[in-house]
Amino acid sequence: MSKADSTWPDQLFAVLKAADIRQVGYVPDAGHARLIERCAADPAIRDVVLTTEEEGVALAAGAWLGGQRSALLMQSSGVGNCVNMLSLIKSCRFPLVMIVTMRGEWAEFNPWQVAMGSIVEPVLRLADVHAYRLDRAEDVADVAAGAVDLAFGGDHAIALLLSQRLIGRKVWVK
Repeated sequence: MSKADSTWPDQLFAVLKAADIRQVGYVPDAGHARLIERCAADPAIRDVVLTTEEEGVALAAGAWLGGQRSALLMQSSGVGNCVNMLSLIKSCRFPLVMIVTMRGEWAEFNPWQVAMGSIVEPVLRLADVHAYRLDRAEDVADVAAGAVDLAFGGDHAIALLLSQRLIGRKVWVK
């Protein structure tokens, strides 16, 4: 991955720490690599490798019931895997913080990613998830902190959508 500004993962980590996030579930993803490294290295955060993204919704519910805050990291294709589990939010009213690396946008090399990438925002909105798109590194800390406050302040589901422009162009070497 090329990185236009590599400080945004550290800014996101600082937001998670300030919000007292204690559990972070994720399916491994290159776009989240730095954030995952920071979470895994922090003894106050339990990092949980998931086999599929919808497990992360259950992790968030269980963490909240157990008195802890959590975050779920995934790629945009994982949003499609979570649709059924997102229905728990309406019934059970618990906060959900999702940080989603977007695919299928600017500079995408894999046409299979375009279909889901193009419908992530409407799918999340239909599931009553507040979606905040981040395209610029200088907006990450402020938008993320406000969104996380909304999630934990009112038992809302939020998704921070990290655009491909923010993450950087994927460069594959043969």
